[in-house]
Amino acid sequence: MMEWKQLLTPQRLGKHEPEDIQYDRTCFQKDCDRIVFSSPFRRLKDKTQVFSLSKNDYIRTRLIHSLEASCVGRSLGRIVGYEIVNRHQLEKYGFSGSDFGDIVSAACLAHDIGNPPFGHSGEDAIRQGFALWYSNINNLGEDFLDKYQKCDFDLFEGNAQGFRILTKIEVPTRKGGMQLTCPTLAAFTKYPRESFIPVNFINKYTGCSIKKYGFFQAEKELFTEVAETVGLIRQNHNAAWWARHPLAFLVEAADDICYSIIDVEDSYRLGYISFSQVYELLGEISGINIDEYDANEAEKVKYLRGKSINQLTREIADIFLKYEDEILAGTFDQHLLSLSKYTSQLEIISAKIRSSVFMHPDVLGMRIAGYEILGRLFADFVDAALHRSQKSELITYMLPEKYRPIPDENDYYKILRITDYIAGMTDSYATSLFQKFSGISLF
Repeated sequence: MMEWKQLLTPQRLGKHEPEDIQYDRTCFQKDCDRIVFSSPFRRLKDKTQVFSLSKNDYIRTRLIHSLEASCVGRSLGRIVGYEIVNRHQLEKYGFSGSDFGDIVSAACLAHDIGNPPFGHSGEDAIRQGFALWYSNINNLGEDFLDKYQKCDFDLFEGNAQGFRILTKIEVPTRKGGMQLTCPTLAAFTKYPRESFIPVNFINKYTGCSIKKYGFFQAEKELFTEVAETVGLIRQNHNAAWWARHPLAFLVEAADDICYSIIDVEDSYRLGYISFSQVYELLGEISGINIDEYDANEAEKVKYLRGKSINQLTREIADIFLKYEDEILAGTFDQHLLSLSKYTSQLEIISAKIRSSVFMHPDVLGMRIAGYEILGRLFADFVDAALHRSQKSELITYMLPEKYRPIPDENDYYKILRITDYIAGMTDSYATSLFQKFSGISLF
């Protein structure tokens, strides 16, 4: 059974001296500040949420989505936190309900920080880029990549890239990178497992936390330290696989609430769906009669969006509190929204957005372009890192110095440096670089 006192420890990854207490900021508020002031967070302003390189300034980018999810996460954390503090008398250990909100808020701020350009298509492009590149190479030897390392690239995951950014890339000169608190890092990690786990270890396990993975082999020891510090339950002692930190469920829910509801608003703004369709999708969840609200259609859509998010936030907090014991025992492993009374309506929203937006030619075109751009860049840069083409030396000089291969470094880390570079690109930068490589734009 996990215990809140340990789950909320202020211990920072890579830092063993006591926290420098500042009465104007708690350690978890410092986590929020460190993320906001980081370079990878700023780059989210030019990364796809749904609509890549949109000329409509109203439409959300990854940056705006992360800020909005952080607001919802803070509310979820505080509602839950004040009740749990009372249930377990945690105030005697110095914890408050706002600590819960700050942890969830910080983790939500960072939840997309590892996503490559062009949204989820970018992740697919890197996976396919690696698969195609790997299938076309010869004479690398049996020890080129072991099955664990190869699986990191076969299943390339933005969540794992995010953990790597937070714990190593952003401040590479010190252990723990940004040295966020272990509770924030654990809450950030929705999939607390390595990429390769033998099938017989999983043994038909179907929980939502195993659908993806949360850290690369390169950061496995760092996540192990996080898990042990906060007291996560290990699912299998022969694999790097743990039960989620309880607050990871709230991070996931905040993300799900935001993109489910806000995609409807953005779709309306871009003209993909009508106002009547918005009301049909959000009317039941919002619980309001929009005809009683005296405003234009755009303002009514904002009102429907706000009320819907508020309704879902309060309901999800109640669901979390209902299942607290099972969550702490590590036996609960479902999306909190899947238990909502609005589940069927959320499924209708998902289907509508997919058919009207994700399959729209404008969006499909950008997704296809993402595959072409990142697949080409990945193959060229990996060839350069491993010196496998005649133009390798030239391309190597195109790499910023910190991403260039180090002679004594093994091939796994050389490839990882390339994924660091590509995943860190913005949509505009990746597009511009691709054009240069293709001879479309030389200046």
